Amino acid sequence: MNSDNDKLMALLAYILAPIIGIVILVSDSMKNNPMLKRHAVQSIALSVVALIIFMIMSVTFILACFTPLLIIPFIFYGIQAYQGKDVTIPVVTEFCQKQGWL
Repeated sequence: MNSDNDKLMALLAYILAPIIGIVILVSDSMKNNPMLKRHAVQSIALSVVALIIFMIMSVTFILACFTPLLIIPFIFYGIQAYQGKDVTIPVVTEFCQKQGWL
């Protein structure tokens, strides 16, 4: 069973991505926890995807108005992680598994 601290760190990995995700992967006490490692890697990968989408959308003014919506998946997956659910992000999770990161 995951402790409340682990659930909180999983939530923060998404909400404060990619900073907390990197902290989890660098910390000796947390990187050995499979649940935290999974959420950390997924949050970092999701951050990269969001950055790419942000750069594409910021080309035009009209699309740039929608860029704040990119925060919604981070909140959604963070809440799911806090509830102890196994988060599977379409495309991102599969990519991370193929790379051997999970």
